[in-house]
Amino acid sequence: MPISTLSSSPSFNSNLKLAKTVLKLNALLDSIGQKVIPTTIEAQINEIVAGVNNFTGPDPQLIKQITAAQAAILKLLEKEVGLVSKNHFQLQWLALGMAAFGLPMGVIFGTVLGNMAFIGIGLPIGLAIGVAIGTAKDKEAEKQGRQLDWASN
Repeated sequence: MPISTLSSSPSFNSNLKLAKTVLKLNALLDSIGQKVIPTTIEAQINEIVAGVNNFTGPDPQLIKQITAAQAAILKLLEKEVGLVSKNHFQLQWLALGMAAFGLPMGVIFGTVLGNMAFIGIGLPIGLAIGVAIGTAKDKEAEKQGRQLDWASN
């Protein structure tokens, strides 16, 4: 069963933000179509897309609906199949590195130097550590073929 795409609407031409959001979701769906995924997951993705296609609200709510559908699809793929988008782990570990490594290092610097103003020194160090770990995980996912040919930005 092929993956469904969003059906066209006249408001796509008049609302640039909506058109961009639709293009992003359709690009994601095309990228998913290039991978081999179980039919049960395909059916769940098609249900999500059908929900968006049947939505009758105004454009701002439709944009929110499409964004939520995109997030739900990505979460489903990561959880069930192990597929992730490009830079997924890099973005995830950027924040984790700052919180898990950067803040404690900043507290250590502040305590050792006797001035808690130096707490901010740890944040860029944690950021660098997080980006390095995330990039390594992204390369590993790409090597294993678990990365979608779709960038989220």
